Amino acid sequence: MADETTTTEITLQDAARQYLAFLKPAIRLEAQPEILKFVRWTGPERELGIMRGHDVAQYAENLPPTVADAAKRADVVRAFLKWAKERGFSRENLGTHLRVRKGAKSNANATTVEDPPVYLTKEGHTDLVTELDELKARRPQIQQDLQRAMADKDFRENAPLDAARNEQGHLEARIKDLEQTLRKAVVLEGNASEPMTHEVARIGDHVTIRDLRNGGEKTYTLVNTDEVRSGQGKISIASPVGKAVYQHRAGEEVDVEAPAGSFRVRIEGIAAP
Repeated sequence: MADETTTTEITLQDAARQYLAFLKPAIRLEAQPEILKFVRWTGPERELGIMRGHDVAQYAENLPPTVADAAKRADVVRAFLKWAKERGFSRENLGTHLRVRKGAKSNANATTVEDPPVYLTKEGHTDLVTELDELKARRPQIQQDLQRAMADKDFRENAPLDAARNEQGHLEARIKDLEQTLRKAVVLEGNASEPMTHEVARIGDHVTIRDLRNGGEKTYTLVNTDEVRSGQGKISIASPVGKAVYQHRAGEEVDVEAPAGSFRVRIEGIAAP
């Protein structure tokens, strides 16, 4: 245990990685989104040992407007910072400086409910950002198509106008969906020099499974249903195989409920990205 002046040099990102690996799987799954948000907000490469109370206090502004939700999220970060002090990574328990705002509303009077986070792989997040940029770039062209179609005063049988309006509707709906997903996104990034071992399969992991019907073996990357352009070798956790192996351990045998019938697979290995 370190004293008040001596600390072990470690970045906030590395400390968070060690803390999450230290937690039990169920607790880790619940705590990870808030820990990752705190790390990104504070700065992943910042040394934990030189942080001070005021560096943490302002994070309360990122907490939701309801007392119960804010307190729950604050408790997650406080537990991490207390652990960091116990490990000698910081001079003091910085968690004591993280206080829920007094003006927060009670849950009984709250009119909004915070959306749950959307877990995305780094590649999946990049794909969504790229798609959003491409869709927004199409707006001027669709607007021009609308203006040309509206120049025809006969609106009763104006197929180009109907087509342009439909395209605009689909475009704006998709842009809204992407913006909502990216606003809630938590990007799961691995570290090749210090990979985190996972007891259960989670989003972003490379999961090797064996089909017990024929002995065939394949490796997939688990991704969120919100990811697009998944590509070869990636499966959604909503797919039959992804749903079956998600949050299960290596060595377990699970049943896959597929449209063509159920079959059994064994999880041979789980590798972090």
